[in-house]
Amino acid sequence: MSTIIRFWKPYNVLTKFTDDQGRPTLADYIDIPNIYAAGRLDLDSEGLLLLTDDNRLSHRLTDPKFAHPRTYWVQVERIPDEQALNQLRQGVTIKGGRTRPAEARLLAVPPDLPPRPVPIRYRKNVPDCWLELTLTEGRNRQVRRMTAAVGHPTLRLVRHAIGPVTLAGLQPGEWQPLDAPAVRALKNSTQRK
Repeated sequence: MSTIIRFWKPYNVLTKFTDDQGRPTLADYIDIPNIYAAGRLDLDSEGLLLLTDDNRLSHRLTDPKFAHPRTYWVQVERIPDEQALNQLRQGVTIKGGRTRPAEARLLAVPPDLPPRPVPIRYRKNVPDCWLELTLTEGRNRQVRRMTAAVGHPTLRLVRHAIGPVTLAGLQPGEWQPLDAPAVRALKNSTQRK
């Protein structure tokens, strides 16, 4: 039986278990042997990580050919218009080429998130808003590069979901094993479409 846990990676924590510079890592939160993150989040990003000892599942979650959806809540500078949202939906050119089309929508109200330990840059004359973006690939700093490419730099980035698994019920730094129905739903969602 494989081990699969969901974890809310806090801001400023590395997506690995060791660091020769002494920065916070997954080991500061999780003490389960032989599990590894299926994917990554940048140091300055927050949110859902799945960790497992199941190499096949990890491959299916991270290999772009499986087009596994990941949903992000993204606080950006200014309010994107329909043209900017359509650019995100159609794919934009960033370092490494054109992105796959994404689902993109404005959130009517900000998501209910705990405050970040390091405050978000605030400029009194520049409004901000929250987007929900769903991607099926995971290039380095892709969300940040996509929002910047359409003129809306990212201020805060939180991964809310990986396929059917979400952050619901977790707080930053907390983890929980997936129950049997969640494992089945996750594995079913990784089957090639």
